[in-house]
Amino acid sequence: MATHYDILSLGEVASTQDEARNRPQPVLVVAARQSAGRGRSGRSWWNAPRALAASFRWTPWWPAEAWPRITLVAGLAAHEIFDCSLKWPNDLVMGGRKVGGILTETDGSSVVCGLGVNLWWPDPPEQSCGAFEADPGPEEAVVLASRWVDGLLHRLEAGPDGWGIGEYRATCTTIGRAVTWAPDGAGRATGVDELGRLLVSVDGSLVALASGEVHILSES
Repeated sequence: MATHYDILSLGEVASTQDEARNRPQPVLVVAARQSAGRGRSGRSWWNAPRALAASFRWTPWWPAEAWPRITLVAGLAAHEIFDCSLKWPNDLVMGGRKVGGILTETDGSSVVCGLGVNLWWPDPPEQSCGAFEADPGPEEAVVLASRWVDGLLHRLEAGPDGWGIGEYRATCTTIGRAVTWAPDGAGRATGVDELGRLLVSVDGSLVALASGEVHILSES
């Protein structure tokens, strides 16, 4: 089922998430810069010299209990465009460094899914990077954001159980790594289940994490 949506391209906004939430849906809001962009848990988002900030608001036809999986679907749609790896649940990674992230919020009747990507960053801070070696120019943001939404919607058409969990597992760098989470959890990630939860082995038992902070430990 094709979903037609409006595209709104802006210069600088406080937050594309807030802009999308205040517009008639379905709508894709794309901005060159955010003055108050945020990531998961309300973190601020750093702007690269050339960045993509996009938020898509719509009402998915999936049952509401399956909406938490949309973050993983959106990550996989971004993977197809940027050839990045995925760190559960919402980080986009290249060469072990963060290049972007997904933020999904809902008000119960609609979903706002945000994509933030550092497109070009010649001198990035530690642990961050840009997706392109050369500046792709300001026009590329809308093109990339539209491709991302189209890929997201295409995968959603397959339903909550057919969107590509196997593909997600294959590109998820968290699987197989030692992880910790708040307040005092620790174990080794062994997979992602059909509900999108991270499976962690703890003293011979499996723990399923649905959300929250997960940190990958360095291993020599």
